[in-house]
Amino acid sequence: MFQPQEVMTYIGRAGRLGPVTGQLSQQESHARVLSGSIIMLLSMCLVSVLNFAFNVAMARLLGPAKFGHVTAAVTILMLASAITLAFQLVCAKFVARNDSLGQKVSVYNSLRGKAWVISLGVGAALFIMQKPVASYLNIPDHWVLAVLAIGIGAYVPLGVRRGAMQGICLFGKLSGNFVFEALAKLLIAVLLVTIGYGVLGAVGAISGSILAAYVFPRMGAEFHTKPQTALQPASFREGMQATVFFVGQVIINNIDILLVKHYFAPELAGVYAAVALVGRVLYLASWSVVSAMFPISAAAKSREEDANVLIVPLLLVMAISIVFVIGASFFPALIIDTIFGGGFAESGSLLTLYAAATGLYSLSVVLMTYEMSRRIANTGWLQLIFSGILVLAIAIFHHTLREVIVVQIVLMATMLLLVSFPFFRRYKQLLVPQETT
Repeated sequence: MFQPQEVMTYIGRAGRLGPVTGQLSQQESHARVLSGSIIMLLSMCLVSVLNFAFNVAMARLLGPAKFGHVTAAVTILMLASAITLAFQLVCAKFVARNDSLGQKVSVYNSLRGKAWVISLGVGAALFIMQKPVASYLNIPDHWVLAVLAIGIGAYVPLGVRRGAMQGICLFGKLSGNFVFEALAKLLIAVLLVTIGYGVLGAVGAISGSILAAYVFPRMGAEFHTKPQTALQPASFREGMQATVFFVGQVIINNIDILLVKHYFAPELAGVYAAVALVGRVLYLASWSVVSAMFPISAAAKSREEDANVLIVPLLLVMAISIVFVIGASFFPALIIDTIFGGGFAESGSLLTLYAAATGLYSLSVVLMTYEMSRRIANTGWLQLIFSGILVLAIAIFHHTLREVIVVQIVLMATMLLLVSFPFFRRYKQLLVPQETT
């Protein structure tokens, strides 16, 4: 075990100096995971507050129906984030695995160029398809999606920048980037909506914040090092693994909002969007813990697996999920009325169910992401299958909003069981050390 003063030392290193240029000792790995988790969790709490403020401001200024339009646009961005997060994960993994800063810079430069090509292509595709997509989602002004396409055009390169910072454990700068994006989105949105731009202004703020986050803060001096040939360059198989994982992830986290927007009236879709915000805050808090675990696990040698690198984030995510579920159970009406106002009152009864569904899924993500940090894993394909089942199940069972959430609880509980059993059987010797003679 490490002492509190050691944790504080590594918090300083992770937040300020950060770069990892070799293998860490077991004690250093424990401290890095815990300190990085603390830094990312605290910053994600602030990001969650800012995002909540954005959503509350838009809900109160626009009302349920127009707020549903904004949420649909945000959800499309979240679907595009599958590619962004895949590039971030691959960049973080291979930046962490290469030893010298020159090799890390080589990985970063290579992925950044590919990211621009893909990101601009996705943005162009959305711009071209804006009218049919807007029609399917019952969004009256298709130019909202054209404005969103501008932000998507820079979204994947932003993921590569964040992956580079994550890979060398610059958690302080990484968390600052997330905070800056959320703050810019809030301030720009309130200004544009207040002066009369409505939904278009809110979505414009989202795109503007992405562009601003790509520019600020600037990459540190570490990334001005002369590139060297990477000993472990990012591989196609790793990219496919990450893409499959995040496609499944963003579908599970977001497709319900788009399907509800299609099947239900605008007012009910707006109510459901308010409930879904609870899940997004819970998942964001959980993902901050996973983000700290990933580069530490990826940097460890193949025969140096340590159960504590997994157990610490797993317990943290479990605790966070329990707190969210309990809070939603005891104070549903207070949460909804205080945050969103009377127009969203009927969503209070759905909060606990949605928090439970998200908590079950978050635990699965901890296990799947740890596996991905160590090797090419098949759990991403399992998740992708469940994401397809989720789309089909909601398409069949959507008579009420409650029914939509119950479908998610059943599927997420089943996936957690399927992910957990093989995992703990495989890592039994790590998780339950054998007695020594």
